[in-house]
Amino acid sequence: MASVDTEFRSNLPPSSGLLGGVAQRLDVTVEALRLLLTLLAGYPIAYVYCKYIVNSQAKRLHHLYFAICGASLCYFNYGLDVYHSLLGILTTYLLGLFLRHKPTIFLTINFIFHMTYLMLGYYYTASNEYDILWTMPHCILVLRMIGYGFDLTDGLKPQSELSEDQKETNLPQFPSLLELLAFAYFPGGFLVGPQFPYRRYQRFIDGEFRKHKGQLEAGLNRLAAGVLYMIVSQVGLYYLPDSYFLSPEFTQLSLIRRMYYLGFWAKFSLYKYISCWLFTEGALICIGFTFKKASETGPDGNADWSGCSNVKLVHLETGNTMEHYVQTFNVNTNQWVGRYIYKRLRFLNNRMISYGASLVFLAIWHGFHSGYYMAFVMEYMIVSTEKQITNMYEKKILPNYGIYFKDKAVYKAIHFFALKSYNIIYMGWCLSSFVFLKYERWIRVYSAVNYFGFIYMLIWAAFYHGYFYFYEGPRQQQAKRARRLEDEAKRNNDDNESKSKENENLVEENAKNK
Repeated sequence: MASVDTEFRSNLPPSSGLLGGVAQRLDVTVEALRLLLTLLAGYPIAYVYCKYIVNSQAKRLHHLYFAICGASLCYFNYGLDVYHSLLGILTTYLLGLFLRHKPTIFLTINFIFHMTYLMLGYYYTASNEYDILWTMPHCILVLRMIGYGFDLTDGLKPQSELSEDQKETNLPQFPSLLELLAFAYFPGGFLVGPQFPYRRYQRFIDGEFRKHKGQLEAGLNRLAAGVLYMIVSQVGLYYLPDSYFLSPEFTQLSLIRRMYYLGFWAKFSLYKYISCWLFTEGALICIGFTFKKASETGPDGNADWSGCSNVKLVHLETGNTMEHYVQTFNVNTNQWVGRYIYKRLRFLNNRMISYGASLVFLAIWHGFHSGYYMAFVMEYMIVSTEKQITNMYEKKILPNYGIYFKDKAVYKAIHFFALKSYNIIYMGWCLSSFVFLKYERWIRVYSAVNYFGFIYMLIWAAFYHGYFYFYEGPRQQQAKRARRLEDEAKRNNDDNESKSKENENLVEENAKNK
């Protein structure tokens, strides 16, 4: 294992020289500095493209520009380890070339190859920390190639057999190797996402989005938001670093302070991811890639350029539940899972099984660390608990007691404070295992906050199921029996009326005969 790791790291570009000196002055790793420079490189790449290439009729020039720029940036970050992504792209191209008319075989081999390769990469490069290695863009590539495979096979089906999603993403014609390279290495999208189907790239190259306005202003706004989120993240994590939550000093605080500190730390940690997504989204908007819909104010208005947005900032900041986070964070990856995993499991005819399978896939896709699996288990449990609480609140509490407090200012203030506190505190609980990765690390953090996440959910589960078993269940059974007796009485009454009418008819008939 040590020899493999040494060999792997020898493939990285050297960290000495100007870049190493700048990183040392900024007190960051060279890998992190390379990542930031790569994300920001999307803006000059967009400028050169819009200035010199965008109006060229030679589509091969467009593909070549994006393939070279993306592959060069990949080499800048990972050196000779760029061969991992090249091998993955070439494998999918050859599989599609020879097997796309045998969809089951093609999809199975393509899926197994990419997931196995990624898992082996995780195994040989694993550590206790988040390392900026070739596996980071490779996990993006894996989803892109798997989704591309599904789109290829969908293109062979009649339109009548396709869902609305599949009609938008299917590929009737097989792209060339150069086109696939440009799609896979598209600058601003290959390193940290977002995910997008090949059809979006195709529409972009065909010039479908060029007639719309406002992309430069929208892109720079996302860049500015990214800078703001990065500053807040760095300042927050300076005062609440990861190591603090593993220290004895943290355990000496009161439980309430520990819970809130952990929650604020989780917010700052999320902002680190959000800033990266905003940087890359801004570059994609500037190049005119992310068109969603035309302006509602007419042909002179700016269009909506949020087609590749990976985070919904307003909803994220104003949301109060874990489900809000799921809906607003890492949006494109969640959409990808919904399109290519969740909806493809429709034949199971069970939404909860499909949802659970999707979460298992996401956990495996992230890696082997137990923290990923715990994080997605907690997501599943918390979202389910939130739905139970909402259901009971809206159907049991508000109809019976809402008249006493619903419209009062004091209640609104308490309600807002309670939801925001829950949002902050449980975000810290959920993200702990995701960040600390190893069991001995995240369980230590859980222990430091007295396992409150488990305890409160178990208390709720006992109350909720006990309420329905001992109180609501018997009431429902009693109501069912009452309805059954009422139905039987109604049927008997109808039968008696029917017999009465029959007797009347017989009497009338006899009278006529006489």
